[in-house]
Amino acid sequence: MALYADIIIDISLEKLDRTFQYLVPEELEQDIGIGMPIEVPFGKGSRRITGYVVNLTTEPSFDPAKIKPIFNIKTDGIPIEAELISLAAWMRKNYGGTMNQALKTVLPIKRKENEKQKQTIALALEPQAARTLFLEKNRKNSVARERLLEALIEQGELPKEIITKKLGVSTAVIHALEEQGIVKTISKRDYRNPVAHLKKSGNVTVLNAAQQNVVDTVWEQMKNHQPKTYLLHGVTGSGKTEVYMELIARTVAQGKQAIVLIPEIALTYQTVMRFYNRFGERVSILNSRLSLGERFDQYQRAKNGEIDVMIGPRSALFTPFSNLGIMIIDEEHETSYKSETVPRYHAREVAAKRAELCGATLVLGSATPSLESYYKAKKGEYTLLELTERVQNRPLPVCHVIDLRDELKQGNRSILSVKLQELMEERLHKGEQMMLFLNRRGLAGFVSCRACGNVIKCPHCDVSLSQHQGGRLICHYCGYETEQPKVCPVCGSKYIGGFKAGTQKIEEIVKKRFPEARTIRMDMDTTRTKDGYEKILSAFSNREADILIGTQMIVKGHDFPNVTLVGVLAADMSLYIHDYHSAERTFQLLTQAAGRAGRGSEPGEVVIQTYTPEHYSIEAAKEQDYRMFYEQEIRYRDLLNYPPVWNLLVILISSREEENATKAAEQIEKKIAQMQLKTVAVIGPTEPAVAKINDIYRKVLYLKCGNYDTLVEIKDSLEQYLEKEPFGNGIGIQFDFNPVHGF
Repeated sequence: MALYADIIIDISLEKLDRTFQYLVPEELEQDIGIGMPIEVPFGKGSRRITGYVVNLTTEPSFDPAKIKPIFNIKTDGIPIEAELISLAAWMRKNYGGTMNQALKTVLPIKRKENEKQKQTIALALEPQAARTLFLEKNRKNSVARERLLEALIEQGELPKEIITKKLGVSTAVIHALEEQGIVKTISKRDYRNPVAHLKKSGNVTVLNAAQQNVVDTVWEQMKNHQPKTYLLHGVTGSGKTEVYMELIARTVAQGKQAIVLIPEIALTYQTVMRFYNRFGERVSILNSRLSLGERFDQYQRAKNGEIDVMIGPRSALFTPFSNLGIMIIDEEHETSYKSETVPRYHAREVAAKRAELCGATLVLGSATPSLESYYKAKKGEYTLLELTERVQNRPLPVCHVIDLRDELKQGNRSILSVKLQELMEERLHKGEQMMLFLNRRGLAGFVSCRACGNVIKCPHCDVSLSQHQGGRLICHYCGYETEQPKVCPVCGSKYIGGFKAGTQKIEEIVKKRFPEARTIRMDMDTTRTKDGYEKILSAFSNREADILIGTQMIVKGHDFPNVTLVGVLAADMSLYIHDYHSAERTFQLLTQAAGRAGRGSEPGEVVIQTYTPEHYSIEAAKEQDYRMFYEQEIRYRDLLNYPPVWNLLVILISSREEENATKAAEQIEKKIAQMQLKTVAVIGPTEPAVAKINDIYRKVLYLKCGNYDTLVEIKDSLEQYLEKEPFGNGIGIQFDFNPVHGF
């Protein structure tokens, strides 16, 4: 059977879906693979050009007699594009979607942007010849021309901007000498540089013994060309960033490059400055606030070898470095590393694959590692490294857990407990700063009793029931449904309902209670502008405010030495969301929030307010004890067949017609049943947490299996089935492996 290759010619263009099909000669069939650079005849004259293989198939897309054969596979050095295309093919296979979607994720696409040009003026001849010609051509009134000539003889080459502004030489003078053949204009692409305005201090922190031990362990393996994946578990304030920078410095000294992934929310001026101070203009950043032109320019600078270190969120993972030595994923537990668009990849897994393809080292760092990473470290897939103490032996903050049920009994209906109010007054008196953290995103959908703390949960799953309109409570994992009770089924109290509060409301309460305090709020509303984050964080850092109130974004890696008190106002708001990750998210957020206190010379205190102080995630956060939390949580995951012990595939079906979505979901469920897979548990079809978005109805199927590859095979079979028997227009099918957010 003949083999055909779909070839992409220009990978920098936006229309990546324009591929050309070629015949693979028999002698190349065993060697050819996706991503490989090959030479092909192109166009009417069959000129030789380089293309890249993006797909191999036995199905010709047009008349086989008209399909030209490939000339050969290029072996003289594999370009970075080949590696990235191979990575895209792996992503398409493991996460679903089309090859085109994967390519557009992985490759920096050039869109129509105005390219900035930098012009310099240089002599077109040797200095003596230029002077001789100048005297021949210019007799009188040539003061400006002479000034330019002498400057170029002395400097060799000068930017046009300096000539016109500093030397006072007009463009007409430059053109006149150009026409005489004495000077020439050189135009170069001027790449936008988002960190060009920064000033380097050159400070280098001396590592302590624990940090040095971690660096030496990783470096020993890197020197011996034995790249591994490491999980660096370091308590908050233990100096993980200094470890990253030392490893990067050693990597760069060897002529290799580094990628540092940071959650978008934590990619602040403060973070970038730490790296810039060490590495200067060989550092660049990527983030969502850069223009498309700025982003593309950073990719080009990386490809041209103008930078050594790229810092950014998950998209920075695809920086086209040709000699990548190390990748670091800071705060590796963060959910923002999982893409919410097709292909729904996880940066941690893709980074491991890229490291494998190019022989790089991968370091994952966190004070609260994801269960997935710690589970792999326990099994020996990752190498576990630990930093158990803060730098300079600073103590971890003292943690107080306040039972809000007792506050209610004592007549305190404020969201601020008596203990928290006392500590806030004390800090204001001392001139120290504090942070109040509201542990939520949007509305909290669970229903609880304020008298006894009972949360209405699903009798079949270890998740809370979700509050819906019309007084219904629904489980989004098994479909169980019931009416919302009017009184608590445990204690009979009438204080039952959804727990809802926002940062704006908290700010009003704080201002009323502490009118003398300067408060500042940080949430999605106050950070909408391009420099919203920076303004608020800089103001707080400069001690222009006493109290910072905010959601998750205030606890992500910020370092404020004068903060000695952190208040977590409602720990339960993340504890009972309808998602099996809820205990893990709660522990991570509480531990990260607590870690903001006492990072300077003064010790810190933390107040965690909750209706369920006995919950293991809150007890473990109080003690800052990750292992205690992990051992308890992994038992539940094992019992209920959830990741990381098992794997979960969510199939999301969407349509503008609810009936069509239901029929498609039932048809997919029937197809899966025909596969007769005894090791796979199928739940659904059912409704996801939000059953309708923008008039589009959604249905989901959950598949659980111990073997990830089995779920990939099911996905492959369903994709082939849908290709042959499509549901028609208006039906969307998406696959999500081990989702980090509940459906």
